[in-house]
Amino acid sequence: MKEDFIHYLWQFKKFDVLHLKTVDGEPIEIANVGEHNKNAGPDFFNAKLKIGNQEWAGNVELHLKSSDWYVHGHDSDVYYDTTILHVVWEYDSEVKRTNGTVIPTTELKPVVALDVQLRYFDLFSKQNKWINCESRLGDVPQFVIDNWLDRLYFERLMNKTEVIDLLLEQSNSDWEWVMFYLLSKNFGLKVNGEAFASMAKSIPFAVIRKVAAKQEDLEALFFGQSKLLVKPFESEYYKSLKSNYEYLSHKFQLNNSHVVSPVYFRLRPPNFPTIRLSQLSVLYNTHHNLFSNLIDLKSVDNIYKVFDVGVSNFWKTHYSFQSQTKSSNRKLSKSFIDLLVINTIIPLQFSYAKRHTYNWDANILQLSRSVKPESNSIVKGFVRLKLDCESAVQSQALIQLKTNYCDKNKCLQCEVGSSLISN
Repeated sequence: MKEDFIHYLWQFKKFDVLHLKTVDGEPIEIANVGEHNKNAGPDFFNAKLKIGNQEWAGNVELHLKSSDWYVHGHDSDVYYDTTILHVVWEYDSEVKRTNGTVIPTTELKPVVALDVQLRYFDLFSKQNKWINCESRLGDVPQFVIDNWLDRLYFERLMNKTEVIDLLLEQSNSDWEWVMFYLLSKNFGLKVNGEAFASMAKSIPFAVIRKVAAKQEDLEALFFGQSKLLVKPFESEYYKSLKSNYEYLSHKFQLNNSHVVSPVYFRLRPPNFPTIRLSQLSVLYNTHHNLFSNLIDLKSVDNIYKVFDVGVSNFWKTHYSFQSQTKSSNRKLSKSFIDLLVINTIIPLQFSYAKRHTYNWDANILQLSRSVKPESNSIVKGFVRLKLDCESAVQSQALIQLKTNYCDKNKCLQCEVGSSLISN
């Protein structure tokens, strides 16, 4: 058993509250369990209790065993002198404040129903399970799952907003640069995301604004800063790009010493860094005010129109500087654009709405539900467990669920796990 189970039992009063007593036999009435403290200090602040005939207001501390009070050094810490009740699973020792006064203690084990205990142990009896609750997921009411996934989706959006807030702080609230940085990173996908992000970070967005009118300049800039123009290829286009980049680099005093070089390993040709950077250059050459064009769009079809771009002429017949291939426009696919919408456009729209104090939650949900879900190992894992995933809302929520709850055994903080223990 872990201490977070005691926290769960106390916070949600999953015990026989009518028969709660101190170990000395005094009845306890709970007016307020207190505010759960997730930082250092007592576990619950500002609880309101009646112990015997005395009303108390103060903090509550929880442990598996009462002797843990001394193991954790609370007996010599004045910060814990405001504790009005010590809640434990098993009582094995009297506890005292720094001044020697005894703190009332209650033992939860006798007042927690046996079936609740058995469900808890069953949930955490991990035996080669992908997630703890996989054998009982079908027992959870669908409305519980749906409501929880909606909450998880916005929780994930809030996490992404924190990253955007940091980028805005670094760029003096330049939304266009933040979009450029996030798009660059997501154009690189998982393999080259950090490499493309380091490229974007190495270019002041003022430079992008100055050269955006010429696609060749943008492509030279992106390729050069990404260290893709350092080998002695004989292609005339390569030589032109290199010469153009050397001029731009000198003119704008650019430095790429901290840029991570992109890789080709295990990538399909459409995802080669050459192709993705060319598409990015065409996008910014086509839309000089990309942020303004996208921030208020509520329809995924309209977003598809903005991202209806391909590559420059050279890359229509090449994947590398050396070998020629069959001609193709090599436009961004809808599945690729969906990833950009999920990971860049919607988080930016959400963050922008939050900063400008207007509620756009309904629009965000509507847009997100019109975007197809991602296809990855996490989503496929939940689909195998018969959990529906029909839109980006659900796929993003499932990623949040698996990485932030299932993998960390935070079942008691999950509505699914809580439901399985309670019922």
